[in-house]
Amino acid sequence: MDSFPTFEQFLTTSATQIPMVTFLIDLLLAAVLAAILGKVYIRYGSALSNRKLFARNFLILTMTVMLIITIVKSSLALSLGLVGALSIVRYRAAIKEPEELGYLFIAISIGLGLGANQRLITLAAFLVIVAIICIRDSMKQQKESPNLHLIVSTRENEKLGLEEIVETLSAYCTTVSLKRFDQSERGLEASFLVEYVDFAHLEESREALKKLDSTLSISLLDNKGLL
Repeated sequence: MDSFPTFEQFLTTSATQIPMVTFLIDLLLAAVLAAILGKVYIRYGSALSNRKLFARNFLILTMTVMLIITIVKSSLALSLGLVGALSIVRYRAAIKEPEELGYLFIAISIGLGLGANQRLITLAAFLVIVAIICIRDSMKQQKESPNLHLIVSTRENEKLGLEEIVETLSAYCTTVSLKRFDQSERGLEASFLVEYVDFAHLEESREALKKLDSTLSISLLDNKGLL
């Protein structure tokens, strides 16, 4: 008979006082870790989207998650209310690459850990994750070559052939790898993975290709920046 009133009283009185100093320290630490995570993503990320713009979300996301967990953990009633609120509100974001989702999970994990007062474990896990990202990137740079995408296209394929394009690129590139070649009545398009010694060779190859055909269209893409 008294179980329901007792449980209702527990819901209304189970809230605990949050120490303000501890909360501010954890909030500041969350901001610092989120800023470091943003720098790591900009430096070591491989997404083709604007990484600087995307990294700005880490700070707000991390601090907001920490605030929610800090408030919710102090009261069972608030935690139940949060479950009901999340069942109504739908959060949707255009995540184009799995890497972006991975970094978002790291930001959320930082907020969860600091919100649960697991400061040491969160900091240790963050340092290990960042170290692994840095080591993986250094190993990838040693193994992967080349990484510069070059696309050549023209509308008048009678004037220019694939063999001439490859010969011209070979004179200025240390590596030329044909990845795709399309030819139709409207023209041809060839996609290469190339590697240059320096920026001067890139400019010289572009000028040499333009001499073959003035209508030639050249596109260069490197997800870590051109040279």
